[in-house]
Amino acid sequence: MSETAIEIRDANLWYGEKQALHGITLDIPRNQVTAFIGPSGCGKSTLLRCLNRMNDLIDGVRTSGQFLVDGRDLYAPGTDVIDVRRRVGMVFQKSNPLAKSIYENVVYGLRVAGIRDKALLDGACERALRAAALWDEVSDRLGTSGLSLSGGQQQRLCIARAIAIEPETILMDEPCSALDPIATQKIEDLLFQLKSQYTIVIVTHNLQQAARVSDRTAFFWLGQLIEYSETAEMFTNPKNKRTEDYVTGRFG
Repeated sequence: MSETAIEIRDANLWYGEKQALHGITLDIPRNQVTAFIGPSGCGKSTLLRCLNRMNDLIDGVRTSGQFLVDGRDLYAPGTDVIDVRRRVGMVFQKSNPLAKSIYENVVYGLRVAGIRDKALLDGACERALRAAALWDEVSDRLGTSGLSLSGGQQQRLCIARAIAIEPETILMDEPCSALDPIATQKIEDLLFQLKSQYTIVIVTHNLQQAARVSDRTAFFWLGQLIEYSETAEMFTNPKNKRTEDYVTGRFG
């Protein structure tokens, strides 16, 4: 069994009066891809956003329970939220490059952190673009706008931006939902390469994608964790009837 990177203990979350997560407990292993699956509104993206405190930006949200990344409680008093988001990178459903050059997109987080040394920024930019399998496609036009790239390239640029600040964990919320099959395959190939360096958690509606890219899968339904196991086991021998109905397409 792999070493645990993320521990979630009895996690609950409310949007105002509505409870969206109910007593979720799970351990996410280091240097693996863990997929969150389930029908729309089941809580998988909400739980993902708890792991870098993105829900803090929503009015009326309350959480209880513990969220530990490398043993550090993300919600402990005095926790630096900026530091949490540096250690836990996020890639969103819709690629969101800044209206800046490719280079400035990648080094944006480093500049925010106060790094000005050009050699350091240049090195980080190349490393991140190589890690995101984008360097060969853009190395001769780093000064052009990130918005000039194709949809799939923009999403890899956002992954490079997340990698550049050297996080420990990368969260991905439906990163391929707006991409064509070829761009999707490039992102999936990338996940296999990245997990040797990062712990990756991906939310996906695409069951085939979860089966292809993840080592472990968690199935959510109505804000509850129904089943969590090795991906191959969940898709071939689910233990819960609701999981079986979902992965075989009977509902969802």
